[in-house]
Amino acid sequence: MSDVQLQFWDKVAERYAARPLKDPGAFEEMLVEVGGWLQPGDKVLEIGCGTGSTAVRLGGGVGQWLATDLSPEMVRIAQAKEAPEGVRFVEAPADALHDAAPFDAICAFHILHLVPDAQRTLAVLREQLAPGGLLISKTWCLRDFNPLMRIIFPILRKRGLMPPINQLRYRDLRAMIEGAGFTIEGERHFGKHRHSRFVIARKAG
Repeated sequence: MSDVQLQFWDKVAERYAARPLKDPGAFEEMLVEVGGWLQPGDKVLEIGCGTGSTAVRLGGGVGQWLATDLSPEMVRIAQAKEAPEGVRFVEAPADALHDAAPFDAICAFHILHLVPDAQRTLAVLREQLAPGGLLISKTWCLRDFNPLMRIIFPILRKRGLMPPINQLRYRDLRAMIEGAGFTIEGERHFGKHRHSRFVIARKAG
């Protein structure tokens, strides 16, 4: 990610951590879904972990959970939380290579629309998955929003209220995931956020 992304997320980290969930029920539903795809001995990489909420909730159900984020402030807040044994928070960009690879699963929640080159990021993630490993992602597909809503995004960006974002269509996101060598095994959305698309994809065994 760019320096602009880094500066934005460092700046908003404290407010982001203090902000209540808009749809707690949808978040809980997602956690149940993700947990159902993971095994107790799995080694998991999470990119764009933010302040670590998902890692704290799900990390205790697997063997190892490496949660990474570009923002030092986000990682600092995450590290201050009481996390299960086996969970580590590390500062790293989404397309970083990790010595702990290969992973059994990689989680990418609300991050693929933020990276400068989603196709490259997907290729790097696939490289770090074990054969048969899972990519579990949730991505805002802003290009599928109502056109009137999309007019607001550049205004928010100019005012510093939104980071640089790739406005993806879901059909294009799906094509990128498949083009990176994954087979999609599940797709859905949670709660009212139908443009936040959850995808389960598997690397060939």
